[in-house]
Amino acid sequence: MHMGNLLSMLLAWLDIRALGGRMIFRMEDLDPARSRPEYAQAMADDLRWLGLDWDEGWPEPSYSQSRRTALYQEAFHALEQQGLVYPCYCSRAQRLAASAPHPGEECREPGCPCRYLTAARRAELESSGRRPAWKIKVPDRTVTVTDEHYGFFSQNLQEDVGDFIIRRADGVYAYQLAVSVDDMAMGVTRVVRGHDLLSSAPRQMWLIQTLGGTPPAYCHGPLLVSQGGKLSKRLGSLGTQALRQSHSPESLIGLLAYVAGLLPKQEPVSPRELIGLFSWDKILCQDIPFEEELLAR
Repeated sequence: MHMGNLLSMLLAWLDIRALGGRMIFRMEDLDPARSRPEYAQAMADDLRWLGLDWDEGWPEPSYSQSRRTALYQEAFHALEQQGLVYPCYCSRAQRLAASAPHPGEECREPGCPCRYLTAARRAELESSGRRPAWKIKVPDRTVTVTDEHYGFFSQNLQEDVGDFIIRRADGVYAYQLAVSVDDMAMGVTRVVRGHDLLSSAPRQMWLIQTLGGTPPAYCHGPLLVSQGGKLSKRLGSLGTQALRQSHSPESLIGLLAYVAGLLPKQEPVSPRELIGLFSWDKILCQDIPFEEELLAR
């Protein structure tokens, strides 16, 4: 985990603690090539060290997405029965569809041509060794999310998103389907995360409704950015494992609360000391420039 991850977790934790709700720790380990037990353990250790606890979830096996494939398969079949699923032989984004999406990683053309392939053409592609991902047909419909921090956010699913992958060519279920199914199955009523995922909310709302569920409330927070891009795991010096060697939990929490707008000055503080101070009205909407110099203060 890095400081950007920690800010999103801190905001989610403060939001639910201020409301008196229950925090769920769901391990989103869909992609077997990028998920290892030691990564999950390190994440949990970092959060506990910071004082960011949870009420249910990991390490209970049923809260790991890698153990929930049967539920995703059931939802896939339900969508298939509604005539909403089709094989797609496009190559773009199939490798990355199981991860939380990033700009440019999804096939965004409305009306994917694979919708209209004949059975003969599909057989020809299969016989040549092509294995399809599976996409969902989106309607020409505008879906509006009332985000509790950014306000109204609307997307026309067909024009702004296009048909999107719900199962990769290697059989791994994609992020959009998995989190939608899990939010329904776990009774999630509130989702707090970084605003880079705000564009996913209309798709997830529509998927949940299409599967017969009730979408949660959504609230998105600002991102920490460095030189114009959001922080990533590649910035090792801003990773929690490195920071634990040089900083106290209270100093990191205080820094995050300060840059997000919750505190008027940078000072050490515990997460529980912030609960009574928390309000989304205080939290910045714009991305937050974050450089290593802040950690030296």
